[in-house]
Amino acid sequence: MPQPYTAIGLMSGTSLDGIDAALVSTDGTRIQNFGPTLSVPYSTGLRARLRAVLGGTGPVVQVEDEVTRAHAQAVTELLAHAHLSHVEIDVIGFHGHTILHRPAARRTWQIGDGALLAQLTAIDVVADFRSADVAAGGEGAPLAPLFHAVLAERLEKPIAFLNIGGIANLTWLGLAGEVIAFDTGPGNALLDDWMFARTGKPFDEGGMTAASGQPDQRTLATLLSASYFERVPPKSLDRLDLVADAVAGLETADGAATLAAFTCLAVKHALKHLPQPPRRWLVTGGGRKNLTMMAGLAHYLGVPVAPVEQEGWDGDAFEAQAFAFLAVRARLRLPLTLPTTTGVAMPMSGGRLFYAGFDA
Repeated sequence: MPQPYTAIGLMSGTSLDGIDAALVSTDGTRIQNFGPTLSVPYSTGLRARLRAVLGGTGPVVQVEDEVTRAHAQAVTELLAHAHLSHVEIDVIGFHGHTILHRPAARRTWQIGDGALLAQLTAIDVVADFRSADVAAGGEGAPLAPLFHAVLAERLEKPIAFLNIGGIANLTWLGLAGEVIAFDTGPGNALLDDWMFARTGKPFDEGGMTAASGQPDQRTLATLLSASYFERVPPKSLDRLDLVADAVAGLETADGAATLAAFTCLAVKHALKHLPQPPRRWLVTGGGRKNLTMMAGLAHYLGVPVAPVEQEGWDGDAFEAQAFAFLAVRARLRLPLTLPTTTGVAMPMSGGRLFYAGFDA
């Protein structure tokens, strides 16, 4: 049996809330152990500066340096929490923060300086996970499906994982080992933006604002008429693709209810792209804490919908754990993406390795 690596995964998602960090022991084909995790919220200032460079404009270099140093601090805090030294860690999986994603133009951009992170932590770093796939004609996203497949090996199928971050994406796992993945549409991003614009709050805690309103059916029809929902997967979205001008005239609660329903209905629309409907859905990401959204998913999908905690996993750390797993696979040159997850022509590895001390 291959010797497992001790890896740290780092994730900064499209919701712009902060950095998730997780320790994982894995040989790249199975998970031997999940270790400690932590989440480090971005300061209000850094969140605003990150938002300002979405699309690849503005002071990207300065923000990239700040984001990288914030990730290094997260590693330091995780090691202290785990009572470990940096010499006990084999590799860091550093996703960085996506500021531009245009796979049709063969371009994806995650800011985060892998060489600087390796220097600051004195640990080897795998970064730039998406570029090779996009350069080869793939979507470059989602990247977690092979992690989901390993975790679900013994679960009844077909089953689906749904990650509700800023954008929502699913992984469908079939009876014969099939893996299908794509972005379904909005996750929390539009609702978060709505809440911030209307109330100054960064998100709809527990879905309480949405629960106090009513979805506007005409607005929902307009939102769901976007051509993206008819596109055959594999397919992916950029954070800036998500626009909700149609809700502008609604009251705050009704707008929140409409946007929560939009996320749920986009997932329901995704069913037509799957060979069979899942028997159940396991939900990760911040959206699993929105009770209105979770109730809506159960209503529209008609099968059990539960947070990944139902299987004993940590939904707050799920993506960070995935990038620890993927970092080890990248070091071993194992595939990270498949034709059925990103549309790349053949299973592909990826990532760029930065040794502690110099760029490989």
